[in-house]
Amino acid sequence: MHLLIPAAGTGRRMGSHRNKLLLVVRSKPIIAWTLLAAEAASQISWIGIISQPYDWEDFKTILAPLKLTKPVELIQGGSTRQESVYNGLQALPNFAQHVLIHDGARCLATPDLLNRCAEAIRECPGLIAAVPVKDTIKVINENGIIQNTPDREKLWAAQTPQGFDVKLLKQCHAEGVRQGWEVTDDAALFEKCGYPVRIVEGEETNLKLTTPQDLAIAEFILKARPGEE
Repeated sequence: MHLLIPAAGTGRRMGSHRNKLLLVVRSKPIIAWTLLAAEAASQISWIGIISQPYDWEDFKTILAPLKLTKPVELIQGGSTRQESVYNGLQALPNFAQHVLIHDGARCLATPDLLNRCAEAIRECPGLIAAVPVKDTIKVINENGIIQNTPDREKLWAAQTPQGFDVKLLKQCHAEGVRQGWEVTDDAALFEKCGYPVRIVEGEETNLKLTTPQDLAIAEFILKARPGEE
């Protein structure tokens, strides 16, 4: 299974001037934890890191001591996540049939989650990891007035990895460029093109690290895992 990791995130909301994936959690950069999970996932055979060239030397420095056994390719990112994934798809080996796309900032995803998504995508055209919403959600108007309360039983919070048939996802991205669509994830492109996207249950700990508070939570989660000191 081929894995693409969008890794061009900035550290603005982290209060950092650099790529947030270079920030350290429990003595390792965020991107290192993501890569180690991919290395430990038996279903993953190839890894592509999509980022800006000015970060490549830092990523190479991080990769060296990890001694990953799987091939890792650095791929130039675009100006948006959507453009970056498009570039990543073009860089996949020609024989790639399925792909998982996993945000580098979700460094707490376990090898088990990656494996389950890799296995599931062989049986459907598209999927996303997601967890049931726990809170009651309110929909408001432009004045902050509640308009309705969706049924919580039908609401799921999207995570990554997201998995797709490579040929179909390339078609969806091409259509997105043609139509000028701007979406926040690849599942939205799939949905716009009329393809079904299945839910694979994710992990409550699979957080996207965005703020300094998230770093503290990640430290706690990693410390509690078996094998971590």
